[in-house]
Amino acid sequence: MTIQSIPKSNIVDAVYEQMLNKILDGSWPQESKLPSEFELTDLFNVSRTSIRSAVQKLRDLGIIYTKHGKGSFVSSNINKDKINNINQPIMHLSQEEFMDMMVFRQTVEFKCIELAAEKANDEDIQAIEEALNRMLINKNDYKKYSQADLDFHIAVIKASHNKIFINIIYDIKSIYYHYLEELNRVFGITLESIDAHIKVFMAIKEHDVEKAKLSLNSAMETNILAINKLKNETNLEN
Repeated sequence: MTIQSIPKSNIVDAVYEQMLNKILDGSWPQESKLPSEFELTDLFNVSRTSIRSAVQKLRDLGIIYTKHGKGSFVSSNINKDKINNINQPIMHLSQEEFMDMMVFRQTVEFKCIELAAEKANDEDIQAIEEALNRMLINKNDYKKYSQADLDFHIAVIKASHNKIFINIIYDIKSIYYHYLEELNRVFGITLESIDAHIKVFMAIKEHDVEKAKLSLNSAMETNILAINKLKNETNLEN
């Protein structure tokens, strides 16, 4: 199978699909070892982050497995008929649940970011930065990344110094984590997501209210487009 050029949008999905096709057409047989991360990066001409996210998707579906210190291997007894029907991972979050969280974020988080940009002290900024650093360190493990992602948003809300908002986020902590984990599991850890968090952090650090709100708004618009695309594709298949 010839490697196709990777589009700049949906890089993770494009790499995932090409890797899956190489497994299904026998280019990478069952129980064979996949090329190394470095080799895959060179092969597809994309970042290591994109390769790791695509590999994570294949691993989540049981198409490949990883041996510690030895690399990733193609699973045996792959049900090709089942896999051929999988165009996207299933989002275990309903459209209604997703939109409810979006409304919460647009009302509560926007105000918290505005307040954080105004009121954040050195301790608040350090807590946000610490969570951001853990996101960067764990960008190849969506579960650990999601926990750091949650901690990032909690730190931002705490930086608002509004006790009501802080109590609310702790009350819905488990729901919020599920929302973030599903986004990161299905769509992968994208460079756009990481960049958005860095921009929010820098805006709060610089006490730039408008820049902070614009950064969050841009990130959420990207999520809305992605979830709508996934739901539309799912509806077409059903």
